[in-house]
Amino acid sequence: MRRAKISIIGAGNVGATTAHWCAAAELGDIVLLDIPEVGDMPKGKALDLMQAGPIMGFDAKITGTSNYWDTADSDVVVITAGIPRKPGMSRDDLLATNAKIVGSVAEQVKKTSPNAIVIVVSNPLDAMVQRTWQVTGFPPYRVMGQAGVLDTARFRTFVAMELGVSVEDVSAMLLGGHGDTMVPLASCSSVSGIPLTQLLPKERIDAIVQRTRDGGAEIVQLLQKGSAYYAPAAATAQMIEAIIKDKKRLLPCAAYCDREYGVGGYYIGVPVILGKDGVEKIIELQLTPEEKAAFEKSVQAVKNLVETMNRLLRG
Repeated sequence: MRRAKISIIGAGNVGATTAHWCAAAELGDIVLLDIPEVGDMPKGKALDLMQAGPIMGFDAKITGTSNYWDTADSDVVVITAGIPRKPGMSRDDLLATNAKIVGSVAEQVKKTSPNAIVIVVSNPLDAMVQRTWQVTGFPPYRVMGQAGVLDTARFRTFVAMELGVSVEDVSAMLLGGHGDTMVPLASCSSVSGIPLTQLLPKERIDAIVQRTRDGGAEIVQLLQKGSAYYAPAAATAQMIEAIIKDKKRLLPCAAYCDREYGVGGYYIGVPVILGKDGVEKIIELQLTPEEKAAFEKSVQAVKNLVETMNRLLRG
């Protein structure tokens, strides 16, 4: 039986660590691609990871390359390509630069893997997944953004730390864009089925929500150079597993919403059923008035981001 083929575009920390998690879980054969300017770096990382196989007990063919035809006919493509914000660079500069990079990647994916499911990890996430869909022209259920799994993992971690319980017993859900306006849902979060609101006072929940929103920035500040990659990569690998194994996982991710939640044609973080066809169903939740207002604010922020991107690209 043919193994699944997973191609990861961008062999930096997030891309290489995603390859690591996928190989360790034996999700399929992996292609790690980066631009020619980095030389043989993807080949070096791929070979190093393959040599871990005999020690850790996994079988996977891992290829490093700068040639998109090596990714041809992938089942899943992960896009991590892009640059971090640099000193003197405005948010618009970052948005325009990464939109061009991600757009160029999407053109290649469209050409080499026309039947793939695409998971976008590049930032600013909500705009980049919209750009990928625009360029590939793929059905929207085959293009999605990874953010919700990461953000709920951070929320779950902070709840577990606060209560002194196992992270395995904490369940959480969130909506909205990947950033300051994300909406962790206390009403849909629990510990072994006990509603979070029965275990923590509102002020502590609010503090955890805020720390979740600032989760990426907190790690950037601690690292001083670079940004998070272990958890973002693990979140991406969980989505890949749900797709390749057709697990029908109910996970939050950036999915295309038209009538759902009244969004009107944008990618936004929502709970979905993830399986072999990609986003197989979007789950619409009953929100409290406070949650609904926060979600609408987040949707508007994403719309503004996408419109700014489109304007900059028209240039």
